[in-house]
Amino acid sequence: MKISLDQISKRFQRHWVFKNISYTFAAPGCYALLGSNGSGKSTLLRIIAGIQAPSKGTISHSLNDAVVEASKLFPHISFTAPGQEIVEEFTLREFLEFHFSFKKPLAGLDVQRIIEITGLQSAADKPIADYSSGMKQRVKLAQAIFSDTPVLLLDEPCTNLDQQGVDQYTSWIDQYTKDRLVIVASNDVREYYFCKDNIALENYK
Repeated sequence: MKISLDQISKRFQRHWVFKNISYTFAAPGCYALLGSNGSGKSTLLRIIAGIQAPSKGTISHSLNDAVVEASKLFPHISFTAPGQEIVEEFTLREFLEFHFSFKKPLAGLDVQRIIEITGLQSAADKPIADYSSGMKQRVKLAQAIFSDTPVLLLDEPCTNLDQQGVDQYTSWIDQYTKDRLVIVASNDVREYYFCKDNIALENYK
């Protein structure tokens, strides 16, 4: 997939978070959106995902040179962020079965195998509400990374993870993101170490 930004700007009330971002993201490729807290990294990632609209400018998504309308982006994009809500009344097994009824898992994976990869087998049939913040973050990462989508958008993916969780994230990135378009919003190098292209939001004020 290719995602093109043309003069994208975002304003909240009278404050411009960023202005006039023109950039093209293309698969395969890994990109990092960098900046301090409040620089607009998460906002720009949501705009790229089609979750939020820009104040000015246009964004286009294309797959195999065919335009993908915003209303049809869902099957093509996986997204996760620390504030993302998951159905905590579900057990992990129920949540993954529900999620993958809408999106296919990557080739060779199914719900049971994904549970094993996360290392959460002993908690697979417990409500997610009872999980620690780090366990919940692993669930959020798993539903995104293991979905068979050409685009993977990660907002501060190592939030609430201990070192074991960060190592697990690194392993998943190395194994499961080849040939995909990956965009990471972060100010922590552990989260975007693999990105070859960086976009500094401070340059668009």
